[in-house]
Amino acid sequence: MQKTYDLCVIGGGPSGYAAAMRAVDFGKSVLLVEKRRLGGTGLFDGALASKTMWELSNKVKTIREELGSSAVSELPFSQVRAAVTAATDENSQLIQRQLDLIQERTHAMDFLQGVASFVSPTQLKVVGADGATLLVNAAKTIIAAGSRPRLLPEIPVDEQVIVTSNGILHFDRFPKSLVIVGGGIIGCEFASMFANFGQTRVFMIEREGRLLPFEDEDVSRIVTQNLTQNGVTVHERARLVRLAPKAGGVEYEIADGQGERQVFWVEKALVSVGRVPNIEDLQLQNAQVRMTEHGIQIPDNDTQTNVPNIHAVGDISGHVALVSVGEREARHAVLSMFGDFKAAPIRYKIMSSIMFLAPEVALVGANEQTLRQQNIPYRVAKVDFSILSRAIAMRKTRGFFKLLVSDDDEMKVLGMRAVGEHASDAIQVVALVIYLGKGIDELADMIFPYPSIVEGIQTCTRLLMGKAVFKPDILPDKVQCYRCVNGEQIPIHNRAARKA
Repeated sequence: MQKTYDLCVIGGGPSGYAAAMRAVDFGKSVLLVEKRRLGGTGLFDGALASKTMWELSNKVKTIREELGSSAVSELPFSQVRAAVTAATDENSQLIQRQLDLIQERTHAMDFLQGVASFVSPTQLKVVGADGATLLVNAAKTIIAAGSRPRLLPEIPVDEQVIVTSNGILHFDRFPKSLVIVGGGIIGCEFASMFANFGQTRVFMIEREGRLLPFEDEDVSRIVTQNLTQNGVTVHERARLVRLAPKAGGVEYEIADGQGERQVFWVEKALVSVGRVPNIEDLQLQNAQVRMTEHGIQIPDNDTQTNVPNIHAVGDISGHVALVSVGEREARHAVLSMFGDFKAAPIRYKIMSSIMFLAPEVALVGANEQTLRQQNIPYRVAKVDFSILSRAIAMRKTRGFFKLLVSDDDEMKVLGMRAVGEHASDAIQVVALVIYLGKGIDELADMIFPYPSIVEGIQTCTRLLMGKAVFKPDILPDKVQCYRCVNGEQIPIHNRAARKA
């Protein structure tokens, strides 16, 4: 059997689904192929599932802190799984309902569960879940096949005792102890969640010297402090010597910088060392799509491969593995294919994101570490949460806002890091300013709601302009303002900030 479509989308996760729905807007005939479940990892074992668990863990932590640990000490993991399943089912039913209605009303879209592979740049073979084979002629193809957890050859992952992020949400009970290999975002998020529930002793192994090594040291420091205060043991600068099942659990051995070794036993282990693209089934060589050591070769600010009619989006693009980025790439790809004008390049540097920790971390634009590496002069204003009325009212004063601007009279916003309660709600106003290429004047002159966390952003701007209520030379433990030139920090006194 053979069919012809304007567009074939390989992968039914957030990126692939967004691409298919955007192509419908252009009146194109679309085939959407998904290997497992519509919604993909972004729905079932990824962002939505884990963030549902994070929300529940925060509520439990609040109850534990206010009413005592005995109030929720017996919460079964089955109830956590049920909450996660309810959330994923709700979203799954929504996207399936829309897909069904579009198919019913337009007859321009087909969905197949199966494995798609290239026969040529314009022809694909789809092997369905029932074993039937369909040959597809597609004028355009978008690859949105996603990614999976990276495995280490020396660690025997069984998704029962030693798990990845695919298996950790499917425990039958809370483990009494858990070791997490890897100090990146996913590892830190799951460490926060299990520590919040208060039923699991959590250990983390990070060989880079600190958690979140790609972020600024002050962000890493407060995340580590919060985790350790919540009972997490962090093995920093630790090399994993071995990790294997033993006595119904897991035994692992670590070595420090001096070669000293320690052996630990825990019930479960999570391996969180990144993700790899799902390219094996695609037969990309038949489409003459070029590859790199990291996956499909794609320009920095685009989605088109070396084959003009084939684009790659989402995790498989090798850019940034976030749902929001994948959806943006999907929209860009469809517009590039079917729009009446050239799509503007994707501006990855303006991307904002959230780390679901305790408290949460929100990011947009550049950080200090990157600017120093690129030898770009900049100015910084940093405001501690302990001076924000809303944070004081919530009794949640651990955290800070840090605003980075260009080291000139324009003071264009380069980036922001926010750590603390409601940080994710505050960051987007800064993302918009960066997107518009604006400086800080507009933010400084706006009337922000009171009391609110976003007031911290305005305080940062006023520090840089030399007109903040709180003075860095008077309260240096609460507010700081400085320049960084050639890697050297130079304090800026509040009254001289605008002229510095």
